[in-house]
Amino acid sequence: MSVAPQALSTHSLATPPNILRRQTLALVMLVICGVINYLDRATLAVANEYIRADLGLSLGEMGVLLSAFSWSYALCQLPVGALVDKIGPRWLLGAGLVIWSLAQAAGGFAATFGYFVVARIVLGIGEAPQFPSAARVVSNWFPLRSRGTPTGVYNSASPLGVALAPLLLPPLIAATSWHWAFFVTGAMGLVAAVMWVALYRDPVKEQMTPQERAYLEEGEGSEAAPKTSFAAWCALFRYRVTWGMMLGFFGSVYLNWVYLTWLPGYLRTERKMDLAAAGLASAVPFLCGFAGALIAGWASDRITRHAASPISGRRNAVVIATLGMVAFTIPAALVQSNVAAVACISVVIFLANASSACAWSLATVAAPRSRIASLGAIQNFGGFLGGALAPILTGYIAQSWSFAPALLTGAGIAFVGAMSYLFLVKQPIPEA
Repeated sequence: MSVAPQALSTHSLATPPNILRRQTLALVMLVICGVINYLDRATLAVANEYIRADLGLSLGEMGVLLSAFSWSYALCQLPVGALVDKIGPRWLLGAGLVIWSLAQAAGGFAATFGYFVVARIVLGIGEAPQFPSAARVVSNWFPLRSRGTPTGVYNSASPLGVALAPLLLPPLIAATSWHWAFFVTGAMGLVAAVMWVALYRDPVKEQMTPQERAYLEEGEGSEAAPKTSFAAWCALFRYRVTWGMMLGFFGSVYLNWVYLTWLPGYLRTERKMDLAAAGLASAVPFLCGFAGALIAGWASDRITRHAASPISGRRNAVVIATLGMVAFTIPAALVQSNVAAVACISVVIFLANASSACAWSLATVAAPRSRIASLGAIQNFGGFLGGALAPILTGYIAQSWSFAPALLTGAGIAFVGAMSYLFLVKQPIPEA
């Protein structure tokens, strides 16, 4: 006896056991890969002073080096999102893990500024599939109105990786050298690549029970999503939603990356903290960010279930979180107390990761089913243009004046991003 999809709901029907196992495995693997992803990104920030001293770099040059990753990462979002939708996340993320891990290990051999820039560019290329793949995995294994929580879970890997970096890497650097921080994290990524390809599979609905199919199709209907194409991908740029998400994420990620790339250096240079104190103070905000991603994902599911539409519920959550980032960055830049500054920065990072989790879950409800990874990647492209600009502009502003105007600049850019989400993201994009 077949079960009509409309008769079943994730609100009244428990997750089928086989689906739950697959969901859990996928999320565990995404978190492991995501933590390594952000450990690799943060290694340069943690080793900032050692590398500057070793290679003789100025603050401005260090800003360029910190941003090199983001330029290639941002540009690769455009083709990678479409490739994930077409090929699937298993092989794209697996290949990305191998490329980025080799590039990370290669960074440990850097002896010149130019070589290091090239290694960071390749790192950005390799890491590009991580979050579009994760968005596709969530859309594959979770029904429409239950995607906020898993999105928050995989996004929580970002601040967790950044929080672990200043706790785990300084002892390794002190015992060996900054080079070994790159070698060890690169090796971790190669192990994760093997695990991901060996363990993850996309759902095959022909092999599922009617209850399992109905659970996954809740809120979307049973029709298979049409195959995406280059023309369909290009068509996304005809909608205000796409531009609102790109501009909005630009603002949010810009401000987040001011802290992500410069926080240890800021605390050491501007706040005059010693290495141990700066390491602990750098970890605390990102542990708060870990909580922010988890709480935001859970909360956005509840908000969305009572909102006028899934897109309005998830958009409003992004706007509120981004405006909160702006509000707490202003005192973070201006207060004299180091404790108060770190407390404000902790709230900003909590909200930054809440905003990111909600933005990625927004992509799963704003995009047509065939182009979820594509729209998520386009949004991420806009975000990491901001992420690429943030360390350069921050470095040169800090070099010319101080870090305070650099933080206030970030707050202004994030405010514009919040308004872009609010006024441009209104209706989901229809299936072509």
